[in-house]
Amino acid sequence: MRREHRVIGISGSPRSNGNTETLVNEILAGANEAGASTSLVVLHDLDIRPCKGCFACSKVGKCIQDDDMNELAATMQQSLGWVLGTPIYWWGPSAQFKAFLDRWVSISRAIFRNRKVVLAIPMGGGSERYARHTVAMFEDVFSYLNMDHLATVLAPGSDDRSAVSSSSSILAKARQVGKELAEKL
Repeated sequence: MRREHRVIGISGSPRSNGNTETLVNEILAGANEAGASTSLVVLHDLDIRPCKGCFACSKVGKCIQDDDMNELAATMQQSLGWVLGTPIYWWGPSAQFKAFLDRWVSISRAIFRNRKVVLAIPMGGGSERYARHTVAMFEDVFSYLNMDHLATVLAPGSDDRSAVSSSSSILAKARQVGKELAEKL
């Protein structure tokens, strides 16, 4: 029996079906096995423009840009759990993910409060140190917005497009984290 708990996965990689999408999908599969309904959003398939810094959103209650962000925000609001995935590019999130994140300024803070969040971060190189700045940035954002950061699944050494799908240990960890996310909703 499916519970009404929804989990949304958001993949911020510019590449389709790569390591980020694989990692996010595996976490979603674990959440689904534990009874949550799940869906995946791929940012590079959407029209999400960068924030203009105009702060019109503070006057009208939403971003004045006519793109896909307002609809995505509504979907996020309906989901109790979020799986946020981005590859590491120059010690930070992808451009697609950063544009999405910057647009959070136009979203009501109530949407973020107490959301259960998992980070999914594949990266080239063999060390988790490459993700330290990105993870710290997200931890600060989550704390500021009163979100509940449950876990981070890192996949170092993901230079090859199929590195995550070839790693049984990373896939097992991702699936387990997804199950734990669903159980905490």
